[in-house]
Amino acid sequence: MILNPESEILETLAKSILLAARTAPKAKGVDDIVTAFVENNDIEVLALTMEKLADEKGTGFDFLKRDAANLRNAGVAILIGVKTSGAAGLDCRACGFETCAEMLNRQKVEAEFKGPNCMFKHADLGIAVGAAVAKAKDFCIDNRVMYTIGAAARISGLLDADVVFGIPLSITGKNIFFDRK
Repeated sequence: MILNPESEILETLAKSILLAARTAPKAKGVDDIVTAFVENNDIEVLALTMEKLADEKGTGFDFLKRDAANLRNAGVAILIGVKTSGAAGLDCRACGFETCAEMLNRQKVEAEFKGPNCMFKHADLGIAVGAAVAKAKDFCIDNRVMYTIGAAARISGLLDADVVFGIPLSITGKNIFFDRK
């Protein structure tokens, strides 16, 4: 008899969740989505980076430490980001610039995220993240989208992308992401 065998398949299901992100629709068919499965040793790197970021940012950013604890308590985590290769070429001005060329010629700002970027690339990222969490729910895996994990992934250099979100995944008797303080 194997007790609690569901914990043995979480890594495989996490990779299936990333499959949903990869196959999500992309603007003009250009796939700039970057995905990653966070290995055990990298979970601690991310959590420590989140705690350091909380200390650096100061008052009001204690939620980074709460999220770091959630990450440590989760079974696994995945990252979904976008590394933009350009712009949609629609001159829609959603990025705040008159033309795509003007936005692309601007110096990128390096911080928790890198920008400016084409709004359609951000929409692609949102659709990919939405597809991933929908697939996690299909598998009955508790999850939470966290910008904090994504920021730590960029700051620590674990993922080369412009904007990243992290999604910790948990299979316990109670959702660890529900009653957060």
